[in-house]
Amino acid sequence: MTSKATAIAHPNIAFVKYWGRLDDKLRLPMNNSISMNLDPLSTITTVEFSDVYKKDDIQVLDSQTKKSDTSRVTAHLELIRKLMKIVTKARVVSKNTFPQSSGVGSSASGFAALTLAATKAIGLDCSEKELSILARQGSGSASRSVPTGFVEWIAAASSNESFAYTIAPYNHWDIRDIIAIIETSPKRVSSTKGHLQINTSAFYNARLAKLHQTLAEVRTAILEKNFRMFGEAIEAEAISLHVVAMTSKPAIFYWAPATLRLIQAIQNWRLGGLEVYFTIDAGPNVHLICEAKNEQKVKQMIAVLDGVREVLVAQPGEGVKLSENHLF
Repeated sequence: MTSKATAIAHPNIAFVKYWGRLDDKLRLPMNNSISMNLDPLSTITTVEFSDVYKKDDIQVLDSQTKKSDTSRVTAHLELIRKLMKIVTKARVVSKNTFPQSSGVGSSASGFAALTLAATKAIGLDCSEKELSILARQGSGSASRSVPTGFVEWIAAASSNESFAYTIAPYNHWDIRDIIAIIETSPKRVSSTKGHLQINTSAFYNARLAKLHQTLAEVRTAILEKNFRMFGEAIEAEAISLHVVAMTSKPAIFYWAPATLRLIQAIQNWRLGGLEVYFTIDAGPNVHLICEAKNEQKVKQMIAVLDGVREVLVAQPGEGVKLSENHLF
C-alpha cells in the first residue's frame, strides 16, 4: 500500500492553562483549559504510508530535530497504526512557519497536523472529537489545535471524554496575540517535569479551587467580547500558574529578568490608557493580548524595550485542515 496526505495546523495560546495531569501516559489534564489558535503561525505535515519503508522516516525541515522528538512521532504513528491493525511504516516531513525554538508551542500544531495527515493517509475518517482525542495523546495542547478559533479542552478521567471543542469561531473576535520572544534556548525545567511537581506547592489546590470561576469568566468574556473582563482574568490566571511553579519543590522559575520588565511595562502602558494585557506559558516569553486597533501601538512600545529578541504577531486562527500542497 502507498497513501499520502498533508495537513496544516496552528499552535495555540492558552488563556486558562492546564497544569497537572490525571494520567501522564494519556495526557489527561487536571483542569479544563481555554485557548486561541494562532494564525498565521502554522505547522505543515505530510505523511505517506508505504510498504517500501522499512522503518518510520521522520524529518522536520529547517530544524535540529532531537531523537526524543522523533520517538514521540513514531509512538504516535504506532497508536494510529493499531487503530487500523496494520504495521506499514511511514515517511513524515514537517515544516513550521515560525521558529521552532520560539516557545510558541510547536508540539501543539505539530501533533494536530500529524494526527489529521496520518489518519487520512492511513484511511481513517475521524470526527473532530476523535481527532482531538488522538492528538492529545501525542501532545496535550495539540487537542486544542484541532477545533477552530477559541477552544475549550475538557478535563475528564476517561480518554474518550477529554477533548477540545470550539467556544467561538476564529472570526468571532478580532484580537491579537503579540508574542515577545525573550529567550529561544530550551527551558531548564520542562513542562512535563512541572506537571509532576504540582502537589509540592501549597498553592496548587487554591489554584484549582478558583479555576471553575476563572473558566466561566473567560468563557463569558470571549462570547460577549468584553476585553477588560477578559484581560484581567487571563492575567490573574497566568500569575497563579507561575505562583504554583515558583512554590513547587524544587522551585521552578520560568521568568527571565526581561519577563518581569515587560510585565511592569504593560501595567504602566495601561495606566497611560493603552489597553493591553499579558499571559505567559511555562517559559519566559510574554504574550501581549490586545484588540486589533491597538496592534501597531503595542508593537511600537515593545520595540524600544531591552531584552526582547523577536516579535511575532498572531490573530485567531482556524482548526486543523487538509492541504493539497505536499512537502514531498
